[in-house]
Amino acid sequence: MSDSLVVCDVDPDLKEKLRKFRFRKETNNAALLLKIDRERQLVELEEEFQDISPDDLQNELPEPLRRFLVYSYKYEHEDGRVSYPLCLIFSSPVGCKPEQQMMYAGSKNRLVQIGELTKVFEIRNTSDLTEEWLKERLAFFR
Repeated sequence: MSDSLVVCDVDPDLKEKLRKFRFRKETNNAALLLKIDRERQLVELEEEFQDISPDDLQNELPEPLRRFLVYSYKYEHEDGRVSYPLCLIFSSPVGCKPEQQMMYAGSKNRLVQIGELTKVFEIRNTSDLTEEWLKERLAFFR
């Protein structure tokens, strides 16, 4: 039942942005930082980044606030293949307000569905977001 819970919908402009982001032709790392507008109860785009490493993204995540990060990452496999997985990273710092926690947790599944995201990870501290951390998680999917 919790899979069908939708607290906030996704902004129509963001839906289109996610579709275009999914099929982008560039081969560099890129990210969409998303937030929830409480009044409108919509997940919306906060900021867009081009050619940014996971380590640099750490500095872009607002430390005490929850955020969604859609990240297109250039992943080099051990056998030399290169892929560009599209990841949803849910930044869920300890100590957030329960209302904010519920809004983000209840909106995550809808965002995953609309963005057709299959690699979903959660971090509790922004310092956890490193290249090594991301590679460890992506190695699971091979």
